[in-house]
Amino acid sequence: MLDEPARKAARELALVYQCSTSEGIRRAILRQRDAVLGIPPAQREERVRALERLFELFEGHDAEDEIRRLKDQDEGF
Repeated sequence: MLDEPARKAARELALVYQCSTSEGIRRAILRQRDAVLGIPPAQREERVRALERLFELFEGHDAEDEIRRLKDQDEGF
């Protein structure tokens, strides 16, 4: 079904992914789909919700103060 260059590419992907050749082909197809079509709307919504939750969790957090506090603690060791 695959010509020789495609077979070689599939084997190379399988080595990189450390999986079977057919699994390498499957992963490549899914990545190509996502690159061309973008991620599915449900997955995008899930990512947006996770990002919004992170914004809530870190609201009011002072990163510079946290770094300063950690450096002060390190000096005690």
